[in-house]
Amino acid sequence: MRVTVQDLADYKRRDEKFAMVTAYDYTSAQLVDRAGLPLILVGDSLGTVVQGHDSTIPVTLQDIVYHSRMVVRGSQRAMVVGDLPFMSYRDAAQGLESAARLFQEGRVQAVKLEGGGKMAEVVAAIVEHGIPVMGHLGYTPQSAYQFGKQIVRGKTREQAHAIRDEARRLADAGAFAVVLECVPAALARMVTSELAVPTIGIGSGPDTDGQVQVWHDLLGLYADFVPRHAKQYARLAETIEGALTDYQDEVRAGLFPTERHASSLPEETLRALLQEVGQPRRA
Repeated sequence: MRVTVQDLADYKRRDEKFAMVTAYDYTSAQLVDRAGLPLILVGDSLGTVVQGHDSTIPVTLQDIVYHSRMVVRGSQRAMVVGDLPFMSYRDAAQGLESAARLFQEGRVQAVKLEGGGKMAEVVAAIVEHGIPVMGHLGYTPQSAYQFGKQIVRGKTREQAHAIRDEARRLADAGAFAVVLECVPAALARMVTSELAVPTIGIGSGPDTDGQVQVWHDLLGLYADFVPRHAKQYARLAETIEGALTDYQDEVRAGLFPTERHASSLPEETLRALLQEVGQPRRA
C-alpha cells in the first residue's frame, strides 16, 4: 500500500524526518521504491535535467502526465506527487481541471503547485474535489524570470512575513505539506514550528520536517555542477563515462562480445547447415 497524506502527518506528529526525491521514469522510480523513500516528486525540473531546457517554463502538463505514468508504474509504496507546470493553474477552475487530468491520466496520488497569495483559492478548489495538494513557497522556479538572480527568498522582514502568512494560508486551504525552497534556515524553522502540516525543505536548512532533492544532483550525474543546496551521495557521471569508454574500447579491440554473450546453435542444426555448404541452391 502506498504512503498516504495521513502517514506524512504522522511523521510530523512523531517528529520523524523523511526524504523525498524527484524521479522521471520507470527505472528510477523502482530504485527509489526499493530504497524505501516515502515520496517521489515528478517535478517540472525535468525541463532542465531531462529535456535540456534552461528553465522549467517550457514543460507542459502533457509532459508531466507522460513521466508520471512511468513513475507510477515503477513504484508500489511511495506516494507519487506530480508538479502542475507553468500556466496550468492560473485560477481555481483551470487548476482543478489540470489537477484532475494529472490525477486521472498520470495516476499520481497528489499534485504540487507553486506560490502563495491567490493560490490558496486554487488549493481549496482542488482539495474540495478529493485531490491532495502540496504547496511550494520561497524560490519558485516557475517565477525565475521575475526573481532574476535572487534565489534565496525571505531575507527581508517583508518577505519573511509574507512566507509565514502564505504558508499558513496554504495549510488552511487544505495543503497537506508545503515545500520551502531556498528559504533562510531560521525562517524555515519558524514556519515548520507554526504549521500543523509537514514542511519539506530544499536549501532551507535542517529543521524542516522533510527534505527533497533532484535525482541528478544527489547522484552526481552532472560532473561540472553541484548546487549549493545539494550533496552528492554518488558520482555517477564519472562511473557512467568510464563504463562507456570501457565498452567502446572492448568493441574496438574485439574483446566484446564473446561466445558467452550469444546463444549457441543446436548440434543437429549446425551439422545440417554444414552439410549444405557447397551444395548448389535450388532455383
